[in-house]
Amino acid sequence: MPFQKVQSEKLSSAVVNQIELLILRGILRPGERLPSERDLAEKLGVSRPSLREAISELQAQGLLAARAGAGIYVADVLGSAFSPALINLFSRHDEAVSDYLTFRRDMEGLAAERAARYGTETDLKVIDEIFQKMEAAGDGMGRELDADFHIAIIEASHNVLMLHMMRLMFDLLREGVFYNRQVMFSQNTTKSDLLEQHRAINTALQARDGKAARAALEQHLEFVCEAYEDARRAERNEEIARQRLDHEYNR
Repeated sequence: MPFQKVQSEKLSSAVVNQIELLILRGILRPGERLPSERDLAEKLGVSRPSLREAISELQAQGLLAARAGAGIYVADVLGSAFSPALINLFSRHDEAVSDYLTFRRDMEGLAAERAARYGTETDLKVIDEIFQKMEAAGDGMGRELDADFHIAIIEASHNVLMLHMMRLMFDLLREGVFYNRQVMFSQNTTKSDLLEQHRAINTALQARDGKAARAALEQHLEFVCEAYEDARRAERNEEIARQRLDHEYNR
């Protein structure tokens, strides 16, 4: 018979499982430092030898990494998703920006609909608190608050694959791979429009209206795409105008 006696789980295995889930669920993030060995053993209620065994296994899996004299960190598990050559290629071609925004529109629209349905009261409170900060910042609303708002919606969708994928997308955006937000949104009227778009998304989510949340988010990212195209067109037109001016003065 294919049955074996049930054995109690080793403490180190229980620790491995708990840390794996924290990484999987996006609670522990790439680059985040774990507490000291003593503090972590105390928090987990295990001996330090059991903790060391668990840490060693997680390091072997590539989920944790030791830094000399600095401690144990969550490994950059997302870092290899795109090669440096591909990231450089993204940064040099407008086509990648359009595809990036279309991808975000589709994925985040779905995330917003899921967040309205599956998000907890705490999830929705986090989203609302971030929006309140955006509203208080007004025209000074920066890309960090903007990214935090969108990531909070993705977290509230409770889909771990979507979460890790979209965090990577936002990391590339923060690094300026796709476009310069300050150039795109240089007009106060545009920033005001952005705030109202985020308000519509937040209002729909707080009302748990999934269809309205999805529609509001998709409309927002379509607006961003149009703003990008307008900014690029303005840059091209300015370059042409300067060439004409230079030609007139130097002929």
